[in-house]
Amino acid sequence: MPTREGLASNRWLAPIAHRFLSPELWRFTRRSVPRGVALGLFAGFIVPLGQIFLAAFLALPTRANVPVATLVTFVTNPFTFPIWALAANRVGTFILDTDATTAQSAMQEIEGGRLDWLRELFQLAGVTVFGFMVLAIVMAVIGYVLSSWGWRWWIGRKRFRTIRRRREMAAMGSEN
Repeated sequence: MPTREGLASNRWLAPIAHRFLSPELWRFTRRSVPRGVALGLFAGFIVPLGQIFLAAFLALPTRANVPVATLVTFVTNPFTFPIWALAANRVGTFILDTDATTAQSAMQEIEGGRLDWLRELFQLAGVTVFGFMVLAIVMAVIGYVLSSWGWRWWIGRKRFRTIRRRREMAAMGSEN
């Protein structure tokens, strides 16, 4: 997890370090945390490599929480990537409805006696890339809504406990 000091001392980030060191990017607020979650999920699904840097750079103009944005990108890691790639392929196939067209072209290739495996590979990759784009947008929206709701629930519980504790102390004070 990058720290403010680590970013300030990095020679590659020195020209823009003053933007990363802005305190509003490192505070946990009800607006910056859901933005960070959404940006982290978007960057995690849209870019297979360098997603941490993309999330950190996207956090600048949107005033999102940088640590949350970079941490959430780990939802797509080397262990979960095959599962997400399969899900992206299924989503892309479902939305684009390529089963009928690819099955027909595959039959033509088999009947024609030639195998155009490179075209099929690019066709499959295109469906998967489209599925990753859809997953990036949908997961970012879901992440924003859930983290916003979770933040409100957490603060509501804290307030409820504080009010209850104050009532108990006031009741104990009136008994004495």
